Formats: sequence, structure tokens, C-alpha cells
Amino acid sequence: MESEQLHRTYLDLTTPHVADACMRLGITVRCAPTGTVPLWKGTHLVGRARPARHFGSVDVFLEAIDDAEPGEVLVVDNAGRLDEACVGDLVTLEASRAGLSGILIWGLHRDTAELRTIRLPIFSLGTLPVGPQRLDARHPAALESALSGPHRVTTDDFVLGDDDGVLFVPLNRAADVAEVAVTIRDTERAQAARMNLGNSLRNQADLAGYLRARQTDRDWTFRHHLRSIGGEIEE
Repeated sequence: MESEQLHRTYLDLTTPHVADACMRLGITVRCAPTGTVPLWKGTHLVGRARPARHFGSVDVFLEAIDDAEPGEVLVVDNAGRLDEACVGDLVTLEASRAGLSGILIWGLHRDTAELRTIRLPIFSLGTLPVGPQRLDARHPAALESALSGPHRVTTDDFVLGDDDGVLFVPLNRAADVAEVAVTIRDTERAQAARMNLGNSLRNQADLAGYLRARQTDRDWTFRHHLRSIGGEIEE
């Protein structure tokens, strides 16, 4: 799948669809830490990762942006610090003007009013008015990898974010994941449509049949049952 087509496909997928697809394919599900949220509801973040490890100065962000391709996501590692904001309006505007699709921060942002005006998708742990008051030694891999919680993110990763959180998918499996996620999405949409027409989820999932089967095989799980009938509501 070409990169532009992949980007368009992911724009119509949610993080739950993709998380379920990863599980089905046996790919480790990697999420940004709980509490990583967008500045406004309805945000959709999609693109290849462009990592940058913060050490107290914005120059590392400018370098990362300079190296980035349009459509990539700046993934900022500030070690989850809650005592300083590391991204503000100028870096965000620079990223936007360079064609990046958004910024993900393992840390805090500031200049919220300006960021809402710039309207580049931003995900962070929250906001704080004070910026860095330190200048640490630069990490040797500052532009090669970034951490988001326990997960190491590189340019070999694809980023998807929405109101449910942020996921990292190996870029070389992103097309496979998208294909399965589309199937899950379409199946669930069809199930919901039938429910709205009066066909209950219990009936669609043949709950009665599952309960009969479980009486003779205690090892037969609801997940086994759903896969046997093409259901997608649980992984």
C-alpha cells in the first residue's frame, strides 16, 4: 500500500479498530501513556513518526522538523515530566508550516490559546505555563528514537491518535494492520446498523448457540464463538 493511500486509510480508522487488528495479527499493542490527550475533541492524528528527545532546548525540535517529510508526526520525548512545558506556539507553528501532521508529547505543552488557533493536532499529558529552566546533555540518539512511556518510537513506526489515545504501529506492518482494521470497522458498522433496525446484538452474536456449545465444551470461549461466525466485537 502506497504511503498516501495508507495515510488516507488510517484517517478513517479509530485506535480501537487498529488495536484490535494488532491483537488479531499478533503484533504487540503499543500505546502512549494513559492521560495523553488531544487539545480538542475530534482530533485525528496520522503519520510516520519523527522522534526528538528534549533536553531543555528547542533546537532539537527544529532539527527534527528540518529532517522531517510532510505528513510526519513529531514525537517528543520529555520523559513524562510534569514540572515544565516543552512545546509551545513557535515550535507548533514551525511544524505546521513544514507540513507535519501533528505533535505527540510525552510531557506537557503551553500557549494553549495559540495552539488552538494554529490548529495542528497536539497530544500531550497536559499544560503548564512554565517552560524549561535547565539545559542537560543531549542524548546521543536524540533524533533517532523517542520514548513514549515504556515504548521506544523511531521512524520505523506509524502513529495514530484520536479521542481514545495514541497507538504506535510498525511501519512495515501498517498496511497489514490497516487491512484487518478495515474489516473489523466494516463488520462493526454493519452490526450497529442491524441493531438500529431491531436485530439485537445478542441475536447477531447467536448468544443462545454459544451458551449451548459451552455446556458441552467448557473450553469454548465467546471469542472462539465470535470468530466462528465472523463477529468482531471482542478480541
